[in-house]
Amino acid sequence: MSVATTAIGSRSPVPARLRERGARLRERGMGASVLVSAISTAFGVILISATGYLAAILRADPYLGASGTLAVVLGFLTVVLVGVAVYVAAIVTANTFSTVVAGRTRRIALLRLIGSSARAQRAAIAREGLIVGAVGASVGLLAGTVLALAGVAVAGPALGVRDIAYDVIQPVLLAPTVIVAGTTWAAAWAGSRRVLTVTPLQALGNSAEASREELARRSGRNAVAITLFTAGALLLAAGIAIGLLSPVGVLVAFAGGILSFTGIVLGAALVMPPALRLVGRAFGRNAVARLAAENALRHPERSSRMAIGVVMGVTLVTMFAVAMESAKVVMTAAAGGQLPDELAAVLDTFAGVMMGLVGVSAVIAAVGLVNLLTLGVVQRRNELGLLRALGLSTGQVRLVVLLEAAHITVTSVVVGVILGVAYGWAGAQSVLGSVAANPHHEKAGLVWPAIPVPVVLVIVAATALLTLVAAVVPTRLATRVSPVAALAV
Repeated sequence: MSVATTAIGSRSPVPARLRERGARLRERGMGASVLVSAISTAFGVILISATGYLAAILRADPYLGASGTLAVVLGFLTVVLVGVAVYVAAIVTANTFSTVVAGRTRRIALLRLIGSSARAQRAAIAREGLIVGAVGASVGLLAGTVLALAGVAVAGPALGVRDIAYDVIQPVLLAPTVIVAGTTWAAAWAGSRRVLTVTPLQALGNSAEASREELARRSGRNAVAITLFTAGALLLAAGIAIGLLSPVGVLVAFAGGILSFTGIVLGAALVMPPALRLVGRAFGRNAVARLAAENALRHPERSSRMAIGVVMGVTLVTMFAVAMESAKVVMTAAAGGQLPDELAAVLDTFAGVMMGLVGVSAVIAAVGLVNLLTLGVVQRRNELGLLRALGLSTGQVRLVVLLEAAHITVTSVVVGVILGVAYGWAGAQSVLGSVAANPHHEKAGLVWPAIPVPVVLVIVAATALLTLVAAVVPTRLATRVSPVAALAV
């Protein structure tokens, strides 16, 4: 029997080794990080190619060819949208590596116990981030280039333009590749900062996320988060004030939005738990619902990492929807109460295109949620096994994981919609406050936010679907946990 087994194993050692490495990659959460890097790079490549092709069409037009304003606007939109996608990808990647490090605490402590330094362990994790970023960016570059070539080939006949000279393959396409790979490495370095706090004594215990009391003692990070948020809020206010005089105020408001939201991201473990607690009360008082709500609150750092990615996606989509709807309301008032059909069609088309482009960031955030939920279940095998040993059925364990995912996503939607309305109003106000709001050419002044209810309902429906999709893999993993195997140390 042993000879036969050896013979069978020796016939295909490479596939078995590859399968083992693939399983280890998925367990560590690197697979989703590769996907995030690939999506971000492909998005950048496609966006650069699309704006370059549109600029080539404009240059060929006898009336618009001499206009440098449109080229500047296209370039600005490209930089902003690619920057937003890279920003979201960096946050998702940093959160992924933070979760991975939390699950490896005991292993890192063992390595510290036998002589390895914390800096060496952190450098090893950062190298993983560089490899993940390079692989994902390379895949994204290839996929984005192929899609861009196909898009340019189809766009010419579809738009009715002929003989437009534009080369898709250009050195500038390497820019998103280098930026995403470097950002992934930097995010891995930032996400692995917890390695520096791991002590050799932790090798004797189980790895655990930071508790609420430990988070409250992190005064340095909390101070930085509060400082960034305060500075960003002041810049937002300044942008709104400048916007009453000139549309240039949007640039100041944009900087304020980036700073303030970065402060929210850094202080997510302070912001999200109160919101999670409020939403958790709506899930009922039965044992399974209370257990799911407490799981989200017991380790606020882990729950906040899961939630903040979805908050970013919802905030971005809602922000652009509110800004575009507010602009449409002001332009309608300036036109005497009725927009020309051609202008209304152009605005709706532009809003749809922008929502689709911003939706890429929401997809990146969704990948992050799926990955973090899966990692959370993998790292909580002992906890899930204990629940099974205490009498919870397979269905109840599955329901606990599903309710926890629903708890986090519902909270993320509520917070994201509130932030999106606030940021969307600030953007619209800083741009439209100085433009004519009526046929008498009076300035718009104070612009009330216009909330597109259908878009908000679509966001709610999409996040409900996201909850179900994101919970598929974790719930399957949770129901496969054996009480005896999970409780074994």
